[in-house]
Amino acid sequence: MFDGFNRRIHYLRISVTDRCNLRCCYCMPEEGIRQISHGQVLRYEEIACVAEEAVKLGIDKIRITGGEPLVRRGLASLVRMLSRIGGIRDLSMTTNGILLSQYAGDLKHAGLDRVNISLDTLDSHRYRVITRGGEVADVLRGIRVAKKAGLDPIKINCVVDEGTSLQERENITAFGIREGLEVRFIRRMNLETGCFTTVEGGDGGNCVNCNRLRLTADGKLRPCLFSNLEFDIRRSGIREALIRAIGEKPEKGTVNTLSSFYNVGG
Repeated sequence: MFDGFNRRIHYLRISVTDRCNLRCCYCMPEEGIRQISHGQVLRYEEIACVAEEAVKLGIDKIRITGGEPLVRRGLASLVRMLSRIGGIRDLSMTTNGILLSQYAGDLKHAGLDRVNISLDTLDSHRYRVITRGGEVADVLRGIRVAKKAGLDPIKINCVVDEGTSLQERENITAFGIREGLEVRFIRRMNLETGCFTTVEGGDGGNCVNCNRLRLTADGKLRPCLFSNLEFDIRRSGIREALIRAIGEKPEKGTVNTLSSFYNVGG
């Protein structure tokens, strides 16, 4: 389907949880969050139903996100459900990579095509500071196992801000070249102030060509990351929520005062 600005909407990002095993300083408060209840979280069967209806309306690209998707138990079963839906040409996942070494093989076997991995620095101390306790060695191990499993192309998402040195950027770039990874630099964003830019090395942040919808873990369809618009699939019905989300997708992002990055899937 096309939205009101003649953009073909064919990309659905699905957040399966608002929980995460890291506390990255630009994403989640150090003390954690007030998590949505298990009863509010969409069951995998509900997510698969949304995907099926979305494909009927032209969606052919799906990305699983979080929070951190791999903290949700049995994620490979959802991947298997989605991979069996005819019409999905690209099934991927964004992860921080901490648990990826444990699950990469199962995810590939279930039908996942590829992964994006968040990696803001290769320096172990700075990684602990940014993530408030994470170990970069776990991410690097996850990358190696994902490559071996065939989850490619692997893309690296590197968030940069005023604290990111030129040397860090160069190190990440060199690492990507050496390991055969695609590196994208993402300028730190702010939902409440509407601060965002286009992704360096990717297509995110470009409102003119935006082709995506987002499904939150509790069943809200959001047509724009930087907007308060949302449509509840449980209240409106899946097809109606999808049609309204596409039809009312704004021309460009403004501000989002209802969500945070950890619960809207980035």
